[in-house]
Amino acid sequence: MKIRHVHNGVFTPIDDINLTLTPPADGFYWIDADVDDLVVLQPHFGLHDLAVEDCQNEEEQRPKLEVYDSHYFLVINSIRFDNEEIFLRALNIFLGRHYLVTVTRQKINELRAIKPVLWEQEVNTADRFMYHLVDLVVDNYFVVGDRIEARIEQLEEDILMHTKKSHLNEIISLRSEILWLKKVLGPQRDVIAVLNKKDLRLIDDQLQKYFVDIHENAIKIYETFETYRDLMANLREAYQSSVANRANEIMRVFTALTTIFMPLTFITGVYGMNFDYIPGMHDSYGSIILLGIMIGLGFGMFYFFRKKDWL
Repeated sequence: MKIRHVHNGVFTPIDDINLTLTPPADGFYWIDADVDDLVVLQPHFGLHDLAVEDCQNEEEQRPKLEVYDSHYFLVINSIRFDNEEIFLRALNIFLGRHYLVTVTRQKINELRAIKPVLWEQEVNTADRFMYHLVDLVVDNYFVVGDRIEARIEQLEEDILMHTKKSHLNEIISLRSEILWLKKVLGPQRDVIAVLNKKDLRLIDDQLQKYFVDIHENAIKIYETFETYRDLMANLREAYQSSVANRANEIMRVFTALTTIFMPLTFITGVYGMNFDYIPGMHDSYGSIILLGIMIGLGFGMFYFFRKKDWL
């Protein structure tokens, strides 16, 4: 657990947690904690039992906002895209009048990226800290969205150039992750809308209006991933069409080769009969002439098929 006093974006480490009980003369306190630290933080700040239980629950939590008497409890999901897999990590935020507590199970990049933003904006209140943190989380979805879009385009190019069986597994895997992520984006979009519309006394009225911009970005992200879902469906159709075209191409080659060998098979069949007299059979150059005719006939049919673009 790390405790910091934040004043105009400047961080000052605090060792004694008891100092956070009293509002500072300027600024606010930011406590960056793990789930295990809630044992100390709950009685210290009077955090609600249900909110603490949600943090301790190992099951995935839906984004939500819960309003209690002395604090708010906000759950949003940070996103990562590593090794072609999408990871969501819950960011639990307790907002009080003079403090803000962030509780996470894993490391979240936005908590590290927030420091220069607070210093640049000279943040001096806990609600403004929460605004910039939520803004960073939502903006990161655009970065991940761009990477997913690039992956879809690369996958489409690979399928059109050279289709492989592994492409279908990639399509199914990526599509399922996009659908799963889309289910999360809906509630998260709604929670951000509540931050703008609901009467929240711990958030400054002027600051609350800025959540409109974050809400618009959340809507854009939701619509973007809706588009990605449609693109994955089109990509699957392209894969199936490519496989069908490849099978048709193979069958066309086999059919042409079969057609070429049909007259050759007929000729060898005739000369394999047990008749006393077959034209050229007793000629000293008969076999050479026959082989020449068969080779010429085969190449002639091959040239004809190539000219007709059948091969």
